[in-house]
Amino acid sequence: MFLCFTLYVLRLCYTIYMSSTLERYKREFLEHVEIEKGNSLKTVENYDRYISRFFSFAKVSDPKDISDDMLREYRLYLNREPGVKVKGQQSGTLKKNTQNYHLIALRVFLKYLMKRGVTSLSPDKIELAKVKPRSLDLIGTDELGRLLGAPEILLSKEKSTPEDKERAFRDKAILELFFSTGLRLSDLCSLNRDLDLSKDEFSIRGKGEKVRVVFLSESAKEAIRKYLNVRKDMDEPMFVNKLKIKNSAHKDASSRLTPRSIERLVKQYAIMAGISKKVTPHVIRHSFATDLLSNGADIRSVQMMLGHANIATTQIYTHVTDAQLREVHKKFHGKKS
Repeated sequence: MFLCFTLYVLRLCYTIYMSSTLERYKREFLEHVEIEKGNSLKTVENYDRYISRFFSFAKVSDPKDISDDMLREYRLYLNREPGVKVKGQQSGTLKKNTQNYHLIALRVFLKYLMKRGVTSLSPDKIELAKVKPRSLDLIGTDELGRLLGAPEILLSKEKSTPEDKERAFRDKAILELFFSTGLRLSDLCSLNRDLDLSKDEFSIRGKGEKVRVVFLSESAKEAIRKYLNVRKDMDEPMFVNKLKIKNSAHKDASSRLTPRSIERLVKQYAIMAGISKKVTPHVIRHSFATDLLSNGADIRSVQMMLGHANIATTQIYTHVTDAQLREVHKKFHGKKS
């Protein structure tokens, strides 16, 4: 009896030790991707969540216990896991892209273990789920022109107030800046009013804490100047919410325009411009990229301007321009005069 109890305690201690060892490997891995790899804190948090989910599923106590069978069961688990709730309704199962995020995190972790000389499943064993090619939401040149000009409708009103005028100039600057720079929504929201408009470019610290240079068109600079000229406040953010400025006595009030507010105003101006498609800040970013490629820009340059870490992300835009080229070829090639 005593021998059985002793063996049980030893086995339990070993399991706890191995479990803590795995947690230590994970902690060291997360420190590695943050410090050596320079990943953003958001990326590190995602790695932590995805790997912890695998640990919780597998209840693994030793890296060498991670097997092909366990991986297959985990993939089935992910494929059958309920998706997020949208407006109280369950949205089916996890999307293929979300499943792949879990698998990518596990694969990167296993690569780290392999470099450390820790015996475990080969990272090459992990294959990602096949996903349908991503489709782009785009608006045409005429639609883009109407969208950029939509804020001027506010200025044409007979009874427009100074607040209407300032809002129109602000929104015009936002739309022009989106199309001139291809900025992500979060990047645009983070801008401050100290931009040097005597220059045609500025640096932005974007996704993944990577710094890149973006460029200002003359129309974007002019729109920003007009907006700043009618601003009466001295708040730091480039784009502000007038209502929040009026209520700034509240200690938690922030005048900076939120991403949700900008999404709403883009949607409103699309409706005013008579555009039936769903238009978001990211759709304008798509238009920025396809405009460059359609006019002869090389894909590497577009990748740098968009801030894509992987050129494969940028290549989706070439499918659009290729389709346009096919239409041109079909329309004009081999026609007899």
